[in-house]
Amino acid sequence: MTPSPTAARATAGREPKQERAVRTRAQVLETAAELFAERGYDATSIVDIAERVGMTKGAVYFHFKNKEAMAIAVVESNYDRWPALLREVRTENLDPRSTILALLDRTAQAFHTDRTIQAGARLQSERSLIGTPLPEPYVGWIDLLAGLFEEAERAGQLKKGLTPRTAARVVVSSFYGMQHISDVLHHRADLMERWRELRDITLEAVLPSNPDQT
Repeated sequence: MTPSPTAARATAGREPKQERAVRTRAQVLETAAELFAERGYDATSIVDIAERVGMTKGAVYFHFKNKEAMAIAVVESNYDRWPALLREVRTENLDPRSTILALLDRTAQAFHTDRTIQAGARLQSERSLIGTPLPEPYVGWIDLLAGLFEEAERAGQLKKGLTPRTAARVVVSSFYGMQHISDVLHHRADLMERWRELRDITLEAVLPSNPDQT
């Protein structure tokens, strides 16, 4: 049935309620990530989040039942970014070694500038302060990279005698340690420089540019 002209005028320009709720929830989550990244979990309150996003505390509670639920959502949002980043890199049709390097380059850039990524990392380091379990860290990245290193192994690009899963564990441990030290000492201002150092030493050892020489 076609809406009457009066009804059409009444709804013109209005955002559907469900879409508005989704957008508002995303704004709250983005603001929570900013504050968690800046201040940490313990020093951030629901009132802080509500004030920064320009809402009442009750409106924030409509979208998240408590701060713990918000922390979980930020960490989950962090992890949701990585498969999309890999899909983006895959569109470039690179060889396995170049795919891994491109993915990690973009990951380092994300840790340098993306507040949700930074918040996710900080929340994981503060997990003992949060009154509920967070999604398990690191294992997803290890699995993702292990699959890519398997491709590199089949292409003859992985260091001889090194298993894909060992390579993945070494790279993930090194990367997360690097970004954490950069955060603690310099608030990630030098992260890209530290990443280039790590890439040139660790990745060259794992994925040598001249594998026949290893």
